[in-house]
Amino acid sequence: MTVTPVSPGFSTIVQVLKLRDWQLGPGQPTLVMDQFSADDFRMVVDDRADVHVNSKDGRFYLGWFPLGRPGTDGEGWKIAVTGTAKVPGYSISFDTETPADIVAAAVTRVLGTSRPL
Repeated sequence: MTVTPVSPGFSTIVQVLKLRDWQLGPGQPTLVMDQFSADDFRMVVDDRADVHVNSKDGRFYLGWFPLGRPGTDGEGWKIAVTGTAKVPGYSISFDTETPADIVAAAVTRVLGTSRPL
């Protein structure tokens, strides 16, 4: 009895795979930072060159950690909104290699949900 060896993997053509080019790499952080005005937000650059942005009411926070947030495994961006006595807040994290365009879109959406009281 003869057994024909099966080759590993699979066989297909490129058109079936529908290959795409995906945006990779951190991009330009100014796409995120340019969304904040001095009228509504405070920005601080610390001694590690990390950037911290807070809303003047203290409920919104954005941190950009180009070399990774201390105590984490590569967290590059942190967005947090403080909750109220009745509704909990939330936070969103992105790693250091997340494209700034993606972070900017998330920040745009978060800021778009706020309104003056």
